[in-house]
Amino acid sequence: MSHRFDPTLLRDYDLRGTVGRTLDAADAWALGRSFGTIIARAGGSRVAVGYDGRLSSPMLEAALVDGLTASGIDVLRIGLGPTPMLYFAEMTCEVDGGIQITGSHNPGDQNGFKLVQNHAPFFGADITRLGQMAAAGDWDGGAGRVEMTAMMDRYIARLMRDFDGLAWRIGWDAGNGAAGPAVEALVQLLPGEHHRLFTQIDGNFPNHHPDPSVEANLADLRALVLDKQLDFGVAFDGDGDRIGVIDGLGRTIAGDQLLGLFADDLLERQPGARIIADVKTSQTTFDRIAARGGRPDMWKTGHSHIKSRMKQTGALLAGEMTGHLFFADDYYGYDDGLYAAIRLIRAASGAGGSITDRRSAMPVMAATPELHIPVDDRRKFAVIEEICASLAACGADMQTIDGARVTTADGWWLLRASNTQAALVARAESIDSAGLARLIAEIDSHLVASGLDRVKI
Repeated sequence: MSHRFDPTLLRDYDLRGTVGRTLDAADAWALGRSFGTIIARAGGSRVAVGYDGRLSSPMLEAALVDGLTASGIDVLRIGLGPTPMLYFAEMTCEVDGGIQITGSHNPGDQNGFKLVQNHAPFFGADITRLGQMAAAGDWDGGAGRVEMTAMMDRYIARLMRDFDGLAWRIGWDAGNGAAGPAVEALVQLLPGEHHRLFTQIDGNFPNHHPDPSVEANLADLRALVLDKQLDFGVAFDGDGDRIGVIDGLGRTIAGDQLLGLFADDLLERQPGARIIADVKTSQTTFDRIAARGGRPDMWKTGHSHIKSRMKQTGALLAGEMTGHLFFADDYYGYDDGLYAAIRLIRAASGAGGSITDRRSAMPVMAATPELHIPVDDRRKFAVIEEICASLAACGADMQTIDGARVTTADGWWLLRASNTQAALVARAESIDSAGLARLIAEIDSHLVASGLDRVKI
């Protein structure tokens, strides 16, 4: 017996596909067999499994558990909850790995799997190996046992441990995603006044798409903050590992700006700390970290890449523009949007001023959001290779850590291949709108040279 995954399912740092087209129960079962075999051959015997609120998640979870037990692995089922709750279980329970069934921020008909082994992300070559093992039927056999345990109360207690924040008036938007029940539990324990939106889990996402990095998805939270005159608001993506923030004036605080805010607080306590930011991050954030005596480190986009870099370098804080934030000073070093919200409340209670005051003090730049250019999965990496070769040939000042980040007299621009979608991702930042227009025109010229017209797509 063997199994072949659709090649688009196996991504760089997780597995992600469209249910009924590139992902079904057979894929989940084969993943369980392959991952379970890897765990067993490494001397392990037990894996934690959780799932998010998508309509397809229970079906995929059941098939995954069957595949794991068929490989001889015992399974600790923690049930429905946010991805960071699965990470917490993997860190604190006696298991050798963990899998969360989740489509994260992707459309509702998509789903996938995030994996960890021995407290470290399982990605890249490891995911490629899963596909190779399944195709060869290279699986161990056995009859693992299944145990169910409630994890939510323990997870919430850990989030609240050592909490020393003040009472604030806060809006919370769970987007009908997996973070909803955790939000409801947290606000019963936190001081202050709390107003909640869409905390009931609904895989149809009837109110807005659960991706707080997209401005349109923050409209309800912004309206709540302004109507109730709240101090700030927080929103989460579909599986709760990312955060979005609105200040008291209704302004968005982007993920890279949040990283700068958290860096200020960390560097007061840990002078000279290394802080990692992804290649999409504003140059102002790198400059801010350096100006406060920290050591900024630019790295690849992607939660697995960031977590691995943190372990490699001993960094205490990291973040991505999309709202993944990683704390390793007094937490576990994984991305947890709910813990980031707790840290934000604590930061607001410190000496640096209110969240709104801190947002007002941030430099104003002319910058794009993430620009997504649809490109077939089989073509997107080739396009980046072509553009990098062209840039190198003309002597461009660029970083090639993840795609091409090019610095010019006008500022900088980035073009990289998405690891979760069939798309390229572009971003640019300048000191004024004229410079930004020139940077975008430069991106477009390179895309056209590779046969892509961003305007016409």
